Amino acid sequence: MLEKTILLPSAWKGGDLYEEDWIIDLPDPLVEELTNAAKLLHGRGLSLKQANAGDYRLESWQSVLNEIRERIEGGLGFTLLRGLPAENGLDLARLYLWGLGCHLGFPEPQDAVGNLMHDVKDTGNDLSDSDIRLYQTNLALSYHNDGADAFMLMCCHAAQRGGETKLVSALSVFNTILECRPDLACVLQQPFYFDARGQQRPNSPLFQRVPVFVYHEGYLNVLYKREYIESAQRFPEVPELTPQQIEAMDMMDRLCDELALGFVMKPGDLIIANNYELLHARSAFQNGGMIKEGRHMLRLWISLPNARPLPAVFGDTREFCHSYARRCEPVVSLPLRV
Repeated sequence: MLEKTILLPSAWKGGDLYEEDWIIDLPDPLVEELTNAAKLLHGRGLSLKQANAGDYRLESWQSVLNEIRERIEGGLGFTLLRGLPAENGLDLARLYLWGLGCHLGFPEPQDAVGNLMHDVKDTGNDLSDSDIRLYQTNLALSYHNDGADAFMLMCCHAAQRGGETKLVSALSVFNTILECRPDLACVLQQPFYFDARGQQRPNSPLFQRVPVFVYHEGYLNVLYKREYIESAQRFPEVPELTPQQIEAMDMMDRLCDELALGFVMKPGDLIIANNYELLHARSAFQNGGMIKEGRHMLRLWISLPNARPLPAVFGDTREFCHSYARRCEPVVSLPLRV
């Protein structure tokens, strides 16, 4: 049980950051090198799973890739690359994202089927289907984290209105709760039940039991998805949320809004963020006349070679089980085939 505040660069407040702290404007030579590599692979007809880091000749990218890893684990916990050529179409955009992901780390499955890349867009479905996930709608997404060590989200098309991205340091949120309400900081370090919404691991329950905050080997880690905590109440085996748990989540949600950094992603922007230290959210959005022409993001989840040790409880979660398993494997040098 952690009873002290965390003083790290990743314990920031959105109002204290400047764009130069977290945005990397990509110079033309790097963009050209990535574009040429992607076009070459596209011409060879390789699928994503057939391409690996060794298929991308990105010699000029090495210092930038090292800087990204250091920012993600040990820095602010995130960065945004600006200037990828989104106008070249979705096929090439997928290859840009895949190539950078394979050079940074190891792409991981995002669902029970094993898909490694997801299209984050409004599919026209709603949450009346319990297997539909919020990112498949145009609804606002409250603060949550994705799976694996880090997520990569590339903007291919922006919404006509709305769709603001919000990032918040979960460490700053925890620090404030600990200072103001240490009793609720204790509650958040005890188990909550999360609905798997059809994405549970094979032979696993339809829900998972894990604390919101877990302190392990000097690192504070977060797992938070309020909608999934609340929808887990539909299972008779799951105990009813206590008044203290509800109060703790209310305070956490309020602080997320107060401490967040908000911005609108432009086509060609790529955000990369640490899933153990940051939460992210999205405002509701509206597209133009055709859904297919509206807000469209590509998402990758990756494990990092320089990542932190993970608590054993994360090995049983659908979000972090693959990154946890990576820690148990022999050390493998990049590049490798995924």
